[in-house]
Amino acid sequence: MTTTNDAPAGAGARDPYEASFTESTEGRVYTVTGGDWEDILRADDEAEQEAERIVVNMGPQHPSTHGVLRLVLDISGETVLETRIVIGYLHTGIEKSLEFRNWTQGVTFVTRADYLSPLYNETAYCLAVEKLLGITDDIPERATTIRVLVMELQRIASHLVWLATGAMELGATTGMIFGFREREKILDVLEAITGLRMNHAFVRPGGLAQDIPESAVQGVYGILADMPGRIDQYHKLLSGQPIWKGRMSDVNYLDAASALALGVTGPVLRAAGLAWDLRKTMPYCGYETYDFDVPTALEGDSFARYLVRLEEMRESLKIIEQCLDRLEPGPVMVADKKIAWPAQLSVGADGMGNSLDHIRQIMGTSMEALIHHFKLVTEGFRVPPGQVYVGIESPRGELGYHVVSDGGTRPYRVHVRDPSFVNLQAVPAMTEGGQVADVIVAVASVDPVLGGVDR
Repeated sequence: MTTTNDAPAGAGARDPYEASFTESTEGRVYTVTGGDWEDILRADDEAEQEAERIVVNMGPQHPSTHGVLRLVLDISGETVLETRIVIGYLHTGIEKSLEFRNWTQGVTFVTRADYLSPLYNETAYCLAVEKLLGITDDIPERATTIRVLVMELQRIASHLVWLATGAMELGATTGMIFGFREREKILDVLEAITGLRMNHAFVRPGGLAQDIPESAVQGVYGILADMPGRIDQYHKLLSGQPIWKGRMSDVNYLDAASALALGVTGPVLRAAGLAWDLRKTMPYCGYETYDFDVPTALEGDSFARYLVRLEEMRESLKIIEQCLDRLEPGPVMVADKKIAWPAQLSVGADGMGNSLDHIRQIMGTSMEALIHHFKLVTEGFRVPPGQVYVGIESPRGELGYHVVSDGGTRPYRVHVRDPSFVNLQAVPAMTEGGQVADVIVAVASVDPVLGGVDR
């Protein structure tokens, strides 16, 4: 009778190093085929990888995480096996705090979410409140034009921060100096327009806090004259540089299908070939009347995202120039005094509030007007019950505000669809299977702002 050493059903697995044999009249005959060596080598390789697998914390204070972000990397040698994202270190409770302030005061909270593009948060929030109020078509044309103007200025400023920090993380310190140099000029102009470099609280339900001064308009013209040459300079400095290109080309690939599956928007999606830009596809603030293009690329890598953002700065300059051509004299706040906060300001000699003459004029005009002013500022206006969602195209992608009103003077609920929060989901897809050094490039190319992620 012939027998083998094959394990019976239910028994443990046969030792892969042991050759099979048969019993014959001439004795035991071994059969060695060599076909099992692939399995043996694969098992040995997996065991060796498991032994070399280590966990590395990148963050939460790492300079390459664009805020207080923590990445937990499982690596084997220089290869990333798994990337886990840990957030929440910058949580500020902005959404919840909005429920305890009136509708206009809410602007001072939302502007602090994405601190590199605060005017986008202000505009998206105010567009949602105006939609609930039913006054979208009543916003003065000058106010809408100035909203577009300051948003596009801030898009350029935000992309310059991305360029500067990304260059620094890759070792191109000159790119960092250049990026922050131009950003300072834009922040100077935004300060002249709004009074602050960041967290402006400039856009308000119904319009703007104040009109744009003529000196700021001249500053915008200066940026239009200077920036095209600066963008050319960035290309000369970086685009053809072998190390820069080597670190970014064919690295952190993400195609359009994967980006859509993950909900990714903004330059990361457009660098994968899909020209999805809410200014074109779902226009707001009159963007459908502006002449500009949506830059795209097909490569879907970090270098494509870099090129897309540079071209977006050029397109923003085109929009800003058209805004200046449309700045016709007019009001910057709705005429309805039951909604519009008074914006008739006259700064005193000490620079600390209204002048005494202006206060006397207000108090002497009408007691009823003074009472209404007091109630409007302290209590706020009422918003009809309902809920709306408004999305706009921020520098990082679709920034959406879901706002709910119960008919009171304060929001019942505000939820922010922040693009940095959604886009961070793409980091594992970009980095797993790649090199540890490429994780830095991936996070930089996504351009997350953790104030918007945690809010």
